[in-house]
Amino acid sequence: MVSGMTMGERGQITQEAEREGEGLVHFGYRLVKAGEKKNLVRTHFATVAEKYDFMNTVLSFGAHFLWKKRAMDALSLKEGARLLDLCGGTGDMSLLAAKRLRNAGKVVLYDINPFMLKKGKEKLRRKNLDSSVRFVLGDAELLSLKTASFDACIVAFGVRNLTHMTDGFREMLRVLKPGGEMVCLEFSIPRTRWFRWLYDVYSFRMMPLLGEILAGSRKAYTYLPESIRVFPSPEELARLLRDIGFEKVRFRLLTDGIAVIHKARKPS
Repeated sequence: MVSGMTMGERGQITQEAEREGEGLVHFGYRLVKAGEKKNLVRTHFATVAEKYDFMNTVLSFGAHFLWKKRAMDALSLKEGARLLDLCGGTGDMSLLAAKRLRNAGKVVLYDINPFMLKKGKEKLRRKNLDSSVRFVLGDAELLSLKTASFDACIVAFGVRNLTHMTDGFREMLRVLKPGGEMVCLEFSIPRTRWFRWLYDVYSFRMMPLLGEILAGSRKAYTYLPESIRVFPSPEELARLLRDIGFEKVRFRLLTDGIAVIHKARKPS
């Protein structure tokens, strides 16, 4: 079982699959063609969009609100800043940013799924903050945005779903201004052994069951824990960010490592 591997072995799974499988990538534990994954991800989020926010709160016992707030706190957003919320989905990060910047800055919520983007628009509109957010439908691996046009970029629980994660990070680096900050909030595996065992039991038994009962999709909430297990460890992701060209790379573990805040900067 993947969850029983060491963190180093687990973090190498995706890279080895792409190299040895000749273009195959992970969709959860499944190996699929790179072109197929994008469609699978679109279908996945179209399926869960209506219950996405509700399920996040239920499955994380509300902890995702705190994790997202701390990720936003990690950015040094100044008055007039331009922020890119990549894979922004239903808009939680854009909402936090818009509240802080108000009319003194600009937020671009960028997502590939129109159903998730629609939920994000509705959420920002209810808070009367949609006027300060631009909603863009597009691919995070090939951004339709100008080079060096953002002061900061944040991505929360999104890069796991990209077909080629390195392309997404390279695009973030490209659109950031020199000295601009990037924050990535992602899931990982608890560091404490007993907590990791409990997390595995919850992830592989309870999550799919709750997904079936509350959201009508066991498959979607089987993919979720699988995608976390094949994602690089925090240490490996930090090395990847340095290799891509980011500097001042560091990370912070939340809730014993269930979530991790990665922070880096574009060289000035």
